[in-house]
Formats: sequence, structure tokens, C-alpha cells
Amino acid sequence: MKKLVLVLAVACLACAPRHSTDADVGRWEQQAANVTIIRDDWGIPHVYGRTDADAVFGVIYAQAEDDFNRVETNFLNAMGRLAEAEGESAIWRDLRMKIFINPDSMRARYDSSPEWLQALMNAWADGLNYYLHTYPEVTPRVITRFEPWMALTFSEGSIGGDIERINLRGLEEFYGNEAATPPVVAGMSDEFAEPGGSNGIAIAPANTANGHALLLINPHTSFFFRHEAQMVSEEGLNAYGALTWGQFFIYQGFNDKAGWMHTSTGADNIDEYAETVVETDDGHAYRYGSEVRPFIVSTISVPFRTDTGMARRDFTVYRTHRGPIVRAMDDKWISVSLMQEPVKALMQSYSRTKATNLARFRETMELHTNSSNNTVFADAEGNIAYWHSNFVPRRDSKFDWSRPVDGSDPATDWQGVHSIDESPNVFNPPNGWVQNTNNWPYSAAGANSPKAADYPPYMDRAGENARGIHAIRVLEGRTGFTLDSLVAAAYDSYLPAFAELVPPLLASYDQRAEANPLKTRVAEQIELLRGWDYRWSASSVPTALAIFWADTLQRRIAAAATRVRMSSHDYAVRRATAAERLEALAAASDKLAADFGSWRTPWGDINRFQRLTGDIVQPFSDSGPSTAVGFPSGRWGSLASFGARAYEGTRRWYGTSGNSFVAVVEFGDSVRARAVTAGGLNNDPASPHFNDQAEGYAAGDLRPVYFYRSQLSGHTLREYRPGR
Repeated sequence: MKKLVLVLAVACLACAPRHSTDADVGRWEQQAANVTIIRDDWGIPHVYGRTDADAVFGVIYAQAEDDFNRVETNFLNAMGRLAEAEGESAIWRDLRMKIFINPDSMRARYDSSPEWLQALMNAWADGLNYYLHTYPEVTPRVITRFEPWMALTFSEGSIGGDIERINLRGLEEFYGNEAATPPVVAGMSDEFAEPGGSNGIAIAPANTANGHALLLINPHTSFFFRHEAQMVSEEGLNAYGALTWGQFFIYQGFNDKAGWMHTSTGADNIDEYAETVVETDDGHAYRYGSEVRPFIVSTISVPFRTDTGMARRDFTVYRTHRGPIVRAMDDKWISVSLMQEPVKALMQSYSRTKATNLARFRETMELHTNSSNNTVFADAEGNIAYWHSNFVPRRDSKFDWSRPVDGSDPATDWQGVHSIDESPNVFNPPNGWVQNTNNWPYSAAGANSPKAADYPPYMDRAGENARGIHAIRVLEGRTGFTLDSLVAAAYDSYLPAFAELVPPLLASYDQRAEANPLKTRVAEQIELLRGWDYRWSASSVPTALAIFWADTLQRRIAAAATRVRMSSHDYAVRRATAAERLEALAAASDKLAADFGSWRTPWGDINRFQRLTGDIVQPFSDSGPSTAVGFPSGRWGSLASFGARAYEGTRRWYGTSGNSFVAVVEFGDSVRARAVTAGGLNNDPASPHFNDQAEGYAAGDLRPVYFYRSQLSGHTLREYRPGR
């Protein structure tokens, strides 16, 4: 189990020369002749092809022009090859991926996939290889030639796919030859890390001014995680939106008749099994009912870069019929079961971009491979919908699936997948809106939502969240929505968390004796917060004070909250003492004064958007240019989210996640849309599109989307075919 081999590789896999035959180049040039790329005012590529495959060829070529490093890195991660570029530190990430992603298996799946999908994968690989051919000055870190099967290794566009939910520390402890090093989280527990999440809202025609359905697309991801583009073909493709770097389908977006927005699901659809290990004459085995079954054993090699060349570590990996062993717990080995349908997943991811109404979108959902997401939907026929996670295994509810279950009990096997009709979905509710903020489905349509009692507990583990409460607040009882008022709702400045946190603080102050020195020390701060309306803005001093105070208080009480199994927020509201609340306010005031010269510092002086380089991991500097951002972390219930903190050497807080691509869409006889992308589309600081959207992003000022080719007249910077 823990045997490790370290060997020098005989060849540097990352240093293989590029090779393009005359036949390759001729084929690429022929396909490029069928493609037109129009770059608009913002550098966004609108790709027109004769066939869908032509559009795929063109859009991946355009992506590579804007940020080949991110394209390649996403596939290094997907294939378990990061260590070939980044060295030994990435070995465990690579092992995690290689346990599930086997190149031989992916080649076989490619060979057996439908011809239409093969054509798209072929075009994808050809587009990337043609880019490398036409840009010889670009040096890939590892992948010098893309092969069509590789597209199957990254077939679903979430920021953290199912495989990445497997704990690396447990994997290292099991397969390593020594205890794993605890992960470094910059002094923050998981509770205080920026919450992942996204916002999706769909509004029915009855609630809109023009009688057309509206859709808000607001994914919260790491910045610069997705590309923005349009893909058009003569075969019925006409999709616009955000693509995850390296993929050839619009992940969050719309076509001329329908739109879709994904939010991370709280469904429990990945299960762990505690396996009883039995030693036999033939080696390790596991108990399953009355049987003793041998583990499926394989060797996985992980190459990694060193200062002197390439090396390799070999791992003996164990599997049960349900999935691989990923960690140990006491005397049990823990296996994991998750969805593994790359061909169907890629089919679903692409085909939904051509679905033009609710019925056709449902057909794509019947593939049941959109596992990590919920989906908010709207179409030109006036339909709106909330689709819960598209892959939820059917299980016996007598077991607690939030913990590892007994792998020796055959009753813990999955019994197929819940159908669409068995899932807590919402279609055209009478209230006229649906929403999801990574919260549970049981408030998706207010009082018209599914009822938790009608579904097994494993359908949702997320519960409600502050953004969900906020979303209902801006939707309930309102009519006459327009694109403008939907944008206003998406950036509504109310902070629900502080409506709960601040009143107990004020009460604590009021109850203290007048002579108490602490009361005198924070008197001005209390009066400022007493008059605050719980709304953020870049110029707001109360916003900065409240965030510094609440963050200080919740960190101080975190251990006590954990002991009584409460969140720090709930503990701060219900159980924190008057002294704890007021002392935290004094400490926060001191911190503001030390870092910024006064506790009366406007929030926008602290909370900043900055992009200095094209690096995937961004550096930050208080001496560099930056832009004030009014909206804070979604942790406080802000719908618009900006996950920021101070970094080594900085006092200001710089954002790295939250609002990324934001769009509002109206579906009628024609489609109208507005959008903004964090920073800009191109990763080259010398490009005019490196940071040209920063001001609009910070202000929530969405630009027009040029969806129809006629709209590009007067807004075209360049029109060309792939090939420079």
C-alpha cells in the first residue's frame, strides 16, 4: 500500500518536440478557411463557422490566443500532469486525477463515442495544434501536441469538479510513506475562507415590463477562470457566454431562444464506503456480504519535474467494485463512488448550448451527468425553471450518507439515479421567479418551492444561506422587471448578515455602565453603526467598520462556537457576551487605524480589484494601481460577491474570487443582453483587453452584448481567420 519507487525518467516528457506533418497543416488550413473570428470593442471573439466543428476549431484557437497558459494548465490538472510542469509539490493532485483519468480508457471512450462528438473533439485538438503551429514563439509547459481524447478528461466546466472534492491529505497519508503535511490555509479555517457560490435568477414574463422572460447569470469563481465568446454555425449553433478555459462549449450562457446558469449544488452525490480489509494468501481483500473479494490493484506512475530533469513515483492503487481507496479511517479503508461518464458529460455540456426551449433542454438533462450543479433556466417561450443536481444516486435512506457507510453491506450499493421527476425541481411557479445561490432547493420559488419532507435527506446538505434570503428579498412581490432593474437586484447593496449581527452589539453597548472605559472607547463607532442602513458602498465607513468588527469577533469566538456545534455567525448573534462584542469592536478599530490611519476609512479604500500580471496566481501590491470595489464577500449576504483579503506585504484587501462573468438576458422575438467580465479577456498586460473592464466590473456597469452579427457594425476591432 505505501510502497514508493523513485526513478529517473529516461526522457523528458515535457520536452518532446512539436511535430506537424504537411498533411496536418493542410487539414488545419482547410478548416481555418471555414472560420471567421470577429473581435469586438472588448476583444471578445465572435466565432462563425460553416459547421459546429468549425466553430469549435475557431473558439479554441481564439481562447489560446487570449490565454494559452490557462488552457494548458486546466488540462494538465485534468489529466494529472501538473507535476510535470510544477514539480513534486503537485504529485498528490496528479495522483488524485490519475486514479480516475486513464489515457487508455479515454482513448477507448473516444473511439466508441458518437461520430458527431468525435468530430468536435477532432476540431478541438486541431484548433489548439494549429495555434501552436502558427505561434511558434509560445512554449507549452508540457503538452506540445493535443489529442482528441484529451477533451474527455475535462468534460464539465465547474470550478471544482467531483474528483477535486477528494481530500489530498488523506490520499497522501494512505499512499505516501510518511504522515502527510497539513495544508496551509493562510491562517483561516474553512468557515472563514471565501464561500464558493453563484447566483442564478429567472423571472417569468408576468413579472417583467416587456412580457419577456429574464435571466441573471452570476457565477462566483476564481477571477479569470473563464473566457467569454460567441459560437455560431450554419448547423443551428448560436451560443454566447462563458467557457471554462480549454473547453469548447459555452458553460454559462444563452442562445437566441434560451439561457442557463449553473450554481454549485448541495446535493450529496459522492459517497464514501468504510471497507473491511481482509488479509488473504493472495494479498489484500475486502468483505462484501458473505463474500471476500480481492481488491482491484493497479500501478499508477506520476512523473514530476526536478532541477535535474524528470523523475517518477509509482503508486500501488487499490479499488473496490464501487471505486478507488482514497484514505484510511481507523482500521478501515475508505473507497469513494462518484459519477464517471465523460462521454455523456461532454455530450450534455455541448448539446444544451443548442437547446432552444424547456422541452429540448429537458432532453439534455436526461443524460444525468451535470453532477456538481443546479441549473436556473429561462426561454423565449416564457418558461422558467430550477433544475436540482442532475446526478443524485438513489439510496436507502436508513443510512447516514453524510458519513462513510459500511462497505461490507450490499444494501449500501447505489440503486440507479433519481429521475428528473423524482428531484426537487421547479417549473413555471405561480410566483413568477426562481432563484438559487448554492442554497437548498426548498426556497427556490418562495412559498411555491418543493418541500423538504418530500425528498430524502441526501438531496441537499447545503441548507439556506444569507444570499438566498437576500435573493428572495429582492424578488418577492415585485413585478415590472427590466434588464436594468435585474442588474440593480443583482447588485442590491443590503447585507442581511449585519441586520442580525449589529443589533446585539448595540444592545450590548446600551447595557454597559456609562462609566465603563470600553463604552467610552467605542462610543463614536456605535453611533455610526446605529445609523447605518446595512448597505455597502465604496464610500461607506460603516461597511468597513462592520466587516472588520464581525470578522474579528467571529475569529475570537470560533473555538467556543465549534464546541457547541454552532456557526460563528449564529454564536455571535445569540451567545457572544457584551464584552466579547465590544472588545472586538475596539480591536477592529485599532486595526483599521494602524493599517489605514483612521478607523473612519471608507470601504472602497480597503477593498480593491487589482490585476498586475497574467500569472494564474496573482501578486498584489499597495503601490500598484487598483480599483475600489463597493461589494464585499458573499459571506455577509451580498448577492454581488468579492472575496478579498490582505496579502503578505499589503494592507489593502485584494479580490481573487466572486463575481466573475455577470450577464443579464431578455428573451423575446430577439435576445438582448448585457455583461461584464472581471478585469479583461486577455492575459497579456500589454493587451488593451487585459484590464479594460475593471471599472465596469467594480461599478456593476454591464456593457451591451453584440449577439447579432449586424450589431458588430461599428464595434469590430478585427476580423480574421485562424492562422494570423
